[in-house]
Amino acid sequence: MQETAFRIGTRGSPLALAQAHEVRSLLMKAHDRPESDFEVVVKKTSGDRIQDRPLSEAGGKGHFTKEIEEALLAKEIDLAVHSMKDVATVLPPGLGLAVMLPREDVRDAFISLQYASLQDMPANAKVGTSSLRRAAQVRFMRPDLEVVGFRGNVQTRLKKLGDRVADATFLACAGLNRLGMADRVTTAIETDEMLPAVAQGAVGIEIREDDAAIRELLKPLNDEATTLCVTAERAFLRELEGSCRTPIGGLAERCEGILMMRGELLSPDGAQRFAGERSGSPASAIRIGEELAQDLIEKAGAEFLQGLKDVT
Repeated sequence: MQETAFRIGTRGSPLALAQAHEVRSLLMKAHDRPESDFEVVVKKTSGDRIQDRPLSEAGGKGHFTKEIEEALLAKEIDLAVHSMKDVATVLPPGLGLAVMLPREDVRDAFISLQYASLQDMPANAKVGTSSLRRAAQVRFMRPDLEVVGFRGNVQTRLKKLGDRVADATFLACAGLNRLGMADRVTTAIETDEMLPAVAQGAVGIEIREDDAAIRELLKPLNDEATTLCVTAERAFLRELEGSCRTPIGGLAERCEGILMMRGELLSPDGAQRFAGERSGSPASAIRIGEELAQDLIEKAGAEFLQGLKDVT
């Protein structure tokens, strides 16, 4: 039996803390243990520090996980709670994903104080987002709108909207639900209209691979369906070599014993979009994601893919 409290590592944003506290509550319930057995440890990440420019300009993924993973390897914490869409597809040596919580709503939320939907916005209206995927999708659907940069956590972005920095923005429904702010959603956008980011709505827990005791502690929290779907999506992203500088959408869903995945690859200006889908046995989740990525690579062609690399 561990004599000191289990240390749960997290970022300090309200959403990250809500997720870490949810993990703590689930562990308390699963093992009938008091709150004092679990300590939430906040780590500031480079993604929290960079506020003067889009993260896409800072290069690659890992901005919201690197310092937390370093703390995990240094044994300053025992487990790390992440929004899976922030986690790089290749983890540092010695670390692994132990479990995934049941997935929240995967959809993007359209939020505006003036308009009911993206389609209702007049030409030249401003949409605020720092996501290359959302920006490309907006430009593909509504090339007559202006996309402006919009960094910050949920509360910051909602304040910017109130300050009329933009006429509308997007946030993940999952984050708003976890923060008890679902009432701020103007319209939840269906996934056949706007495909979400890979692993959007999923919370994963990362541990040291050789820590059998923590792995056993976390077992009751794992959701198999979420794990399979996110595994397919991350394989898709990894095969595309996607970073936060590449507009990619992907969603796997399990239905009646079949795993079906949809994916899309866009040019940053939204002028080009390549989409496809693959399905198969859930046991083949990695292969499904990889084959879908290869389908899109073949559709897009070498010139398009090189153009993306030149941009990034």
